[in-house]
Amino acid sequence: MKRPVEVVQAYFDAWSAKDESMLRDTLAPDVGFVGALGKAEGAEACVKGLVNGMWKVSPRVTVLHRFVDGDDVMTWFEIHPSGHEPVPVANWSHVENGRITRIRVTFDPRPLLVGL
Repeated sequence: MKRPVEVVQAYFDAWSAKDESMLRDTLAPDVGFVGALGKAEGAEACVKGLVNGMWKVSPRVTVLHRFVDGDDVMTWFEIHPSGHEPVPVANWSHVENGRITRIRVTFDPRPLLVGL
């Protein structure tokens, strides 16, 4: 079984590759997501949120650092929204049995909301 840091790395690799199947493989069926711009319950809702949301807003993501504490992994990264400076983001993921069960994300969404 993959270690939590490897599961979270695979999640971000899937995000970078825009690979829905790979992304789905990192998520527990009942994963819960809470972020600055919304919530999602279940793997399908989380995949749909990324595909229809952040993947369109930010064509790329840059991981800057990961902090690991047992089954919890904090990833400090930047999204790169088209036409805007990079936006720093903190993502806390909890991993159980080789799958992400909880994701909490925080960032300042104001740069993404300009012009809406």
